[in-house]
Amino acid sequence: MFGVLQALIVSCCGCFHGRTLGVISMSCDNDATRGFGPLVPGHLKVDFGDIDGLEKIFKEHGDRICGFLFEPIQGEAGVIIPPDGYLKAVRDLCSRHNILMIDDEIQTGIARTGKMLACDWEGVRPDMVILGKALGAGVVPVSAVLADKDIMLCIKPGEHGSTFGGNPLASAVAIASLKVVKDEGLVERAAELGQEFRDQLRKVQQKFPDIIREIRGRGLLNAVDLSSKALYPASAYDICIKLKERGILAKPTHDTIIRLAPPISISPEELTEASKALSDVLEHDLPQLQKQIKKPESEAKTPVCDRCGRDL
Repeated sequence: MFGVLQALIVSCCGCFHGRTLGVISMSCDNDATRGFGPLVPGHLKVDFGDIDGLEKIFKEHGDRICGFLFEPIQGEAGVIIPPDGYLKAVRDLCSRHNILMIDDEIQTGIARTGKMLACDWEGVRPDMVILGKALGAGVVPVSAVLADKDIMLCIKPGEHGSTFGGNPLASAVAIASLKVVKDEGLVERAAELGQEFRDQLRKVQQKFPDIIREIRGRGLLNAVDLSSKALYPASAYDICIKLKERGILAKPTHDTIIRLAPPISISPEELTEASKALSDVLEHDLPQLQKQIKKPESEAKTPVCDRCGRDL
């Protein structure tokens, strides 16, 4: 019977691959899953960076697993960078078990992390690569799926379609975007400026060691991880609002993490302005926020993922 096949896809806890029904069905974001459904079955979860856990799942279900979908750096989770050698180990496991290695580079691709693709940090070639965002250079929305013919030609004409798929304007924009990245050396620029930016942020961390737990990132995809105890009752969202008032746009995630992903055309002077704004917010605005924000009468319960039960 057709329904007995039940192909499986493995993805990582904390992943973010979009907001359509198929991908939210593998999501560990309660806001993305609660109230939506019915969710699509056939998904297995593993901790990001846990190669032993991935191998265990492959051994237990390998005959039914068609693909492992992952972000080389988890963006929405808070710029989580995997252990050194993880991507190479994933490549080896997927090859040995005949499972597609599917690399989601929508946030990390096209020079963002100081490499053309984030998987290039370990010299890994996935079976499939998903691209978007920067591919359109802010002109039109463009996304793409890259794979060799032995994979791509499994889809026959008429089996899969897209309203705007392959349209000439999007294709021309994508080609022009890639040319600009190459001609203007934006990969190297992101790597150099990203290191400079993290050095600046670590100086801010030295000034506020009780507030800033960690600075992490690659290229111009970076995160400031804050102490919930030192922030209380404020949150990363409140910090980001104050940064906005000082001219800096940043994105909060998980209450205590600030993601900083400036355009890769940004100037060194603008990065210095951003790090100074963060320092000023922590020095001048945070104490006022902590006085103004009303503390809850009872301690909030620790949020738990509906899917895997882990502490969010």
